Amino acid sequence: MLSKLTKTSKPTSADFADSYYVASQWELVRRKFRRHKLARTGIVVLVIFYTIAIFAGFLSLHDYQARDVDHVTMPPQRLHFFDEQGKFHLRPFVCNYKYILNMDTLERTFEEDTSTCYDIQFLVRTHSYKFWGIFETDLHLIGIESPGYYYPFGTDEFGRDLFSRNMYASRISLSIGFVGVFLSFFLGSIIGGISGYFGGALDMIIQRIIEFIISIPSIPLWIALAAALPHDWSSVEVYFGITIVLATVGWTTLARTVRGKFLELREADFVMAAKISNMSDFQIIIKHLLPSFASYLIVILTLSIPGMILGETALSFLEIGIRPPAVSWGVLLQDAQNIRSLALHPWLFIPAIYVIVTVLAFNFIGDGLRDAADPYKQ
Repeated sequence: MLSKLTKTSKPTSADFADSYYVASQWELVRRKFRRHKLARTGIVVLVIFYTIAIFAGFLSLHDYQARDVDHVTMPPQRLHFFDEQGKFHLRPFVCNYKYILNMDTLERTFEEDTSTCYDIQFLVRTHSYKFWGIFETDLHLIGIESPGYYYPFGTDEFGRDLFSRNMYASRISLSIGFVGVFLSFFLGSIIGGISGYFGGALDMIIQRIIEFIISIPSIPLWIALAAALPHDWSSVEVYFGITIVLATVGWTTLARTVRGKFLELREADFVMAAKISNMSDFQIIIKHLLPSFASYLIVILTLSIPGMILGETALSFLEIGIRPPAVSWGVLLQDAQNIRSLALHPWLFIPAIYVIVTVLAFNFIGDGLRDAADPYKQ
């Protein structure tokens, strides 16, 4: 009878307290991370952005390289649910824009033509694209029947759809952060681990090299390395070249952090036990030392990704990074380098919003992981 009551009774606060004290380190980190609202918001934002990057072709409205000479630097089109008579339409619609040239000031403007409107269509077949270069299809989430058009972010100076271009640009700008950080993680972990584990003259040489690299300003060093890339390289080669350039500089901070942790842990009991069991130095570093502060490394990696994204954006903005016809957020921001663009075509700055939101989301997640991994913070 007592066993039945035990099985059916509800858990009490004492049960939760007991589960807290017997929980593993990763379980404690997970529990504290879930209480960080900004970090959870950052995860939602990044999931949306990376989903957009993966399905950029499916979500795009037009070919991101196609030009519409009749609608150059056209402002974003408004989406309507009510017609001129005030009647509500369940299916949203857009209206065409008329090009107007002011003969007195020669200013080009666009005026909405409410007499010609088109409904938004879902799961339509328009321009063809290759889904990540694997198979070709022409199915899109939304579209407009010809001769209608829809430019939710407007167009650039060549009449190209900025909405579709931002979708494709997210692929390079979001992926280069992960690729660059993983290269930096590999270099920083190995070099920092060797420096901290063995010490002596090898440690002194590695630390002097790190100090020399850190003493060089990051942006001039990035510019010098990026400018050394051959101009006849393809877009893919330039992408990996820029990734290596960013990783070449980004590994130094992680290496010094790993070195400090190794100096602290190399005399620990579990390391001495591994040495007695005839494990090699490489196995001790990979299987014991690095996993012992893996949560701390994850925090550093998360906070390093925004720096990689900003580095690529800065290099592409200065026209020495990703090169057209490839598109990234930095490439798109090249069209917004002057005050004329800010005054007349403010929608050209939309890629900057993507960069800001992405960097903030990564920083929120990094702050949440840092608080969750802190054993002294409840």
